[in-house]
Amino acid sequence: MTSTAVTTAGAATGTARATLGERIAPQIQRRGALAVLVLVVVIASATSSTFPTWSNISSILGNNAFVWVLALGMTFVIITGGIDLSVGSMYALGGVLGAYGATHGTWLAILLPLAVGAAWGTVQGLLVAKARMAPFIVTLVGLLGLRGLLQAVTDEGATTYLVPRHSHFRSLGAGTWTPVLIVAALFALGALLLTRTRFGATLTAMGGNENAAVLLGLPVARAKVLVYLLSGTLAAAAGALGGARLGSGVTTIGVGYELTAIASVVIGGTLLTGGSGSVSGTVSGVLLLAVIHNLIDHYFSQYGSAFTDTVNGGFLAVVVLMQTLLSRTQQLE
Repeated sequence: MTSTAVTTAGAATGTARATLGERIAPQIQRRGALAVLVLVVVIASATSSTFPTWSNISSILGNNAFVWVLALGMTFVIITGGIDLSVGSMYALGGVLGAYGATHGTWLAILLPLAVGAAWGTVQGLLVAKARMAPFIVTLVGLLGLRGLLQAVTDEGATTYLVPRHSHFRSLGAGTWTPVLIVAALFALGALLLTRTRFGATLTAMGGNENAAVLLGLPVARAKVLVYLLSGTLAAAAGALGGARLGSGVTTIGVGYELTAIASVVIGGTLLTGGSGSVSGTVSGVLLLAVIHNLIDHYFSQYGSAFTDTVNGGFLAVVVLMQTLLSRTQQLE
């Protein structure tokens, strides 16, 4: 074999190896959470007789369902390369507004939180898109501002709005199947919006390279406004439905929920730097965290919520590290 032939064969082998690496890395990123979820569920079911019972499964699904809607909105935001730290506060305000509205009718209980969430999200989106302010700063101010608004609405926590027992609004948060079906429908619509519309393609393009997206003529500024509007609306809706489940507007709820949402999205394979992600990956991420939190409550309840927060942070750190390594591997290839 001549030296030219050897060189050609070596180049072909290198190309094949690079192609294989390029195929494996994205699969690990996209489906890693699902693989770990299946592994954890199998181990937990084999080692615990209470884990696979319907009462435990319904607790995992029903009690956390509306919080997962925050992760759906966060998926769209992070894909653009942004962040929304205000969703936990909006969740709490949505619950209070929903409970207040329920005292005047079911439709007001639904529409009032949606209107406030959409308006607040639009303002944040305009500040990010038009004023070119950093999403971190804008939504951090939103987190604090919404908490202040929440205190003003409830007389600094002295007033608690209760959902009337006869209100149809309560039925939206009752049981297991109603919350699960509502959340499943929202996630299905979110998946269609991200994968089957020009809006979804625009979000992915601007997250990958915003300058290139602008040069392609994509409506980047409008998409930014809409994505924060969507996040705010979903957070408020989730809070209202959570209030329906609890039967009241709880002012202290929602603290740290934004971090849980971010962790779920990133664990599900969405790049924290933007440009890549999926709703199905977020589903795997939220379920994985929910199962792990359930196991923590069962085996490590004596350590309280601090242990859960530590696990969230640990998972997030490991996944971000893996994303960085995978990105470097693809760049080298």
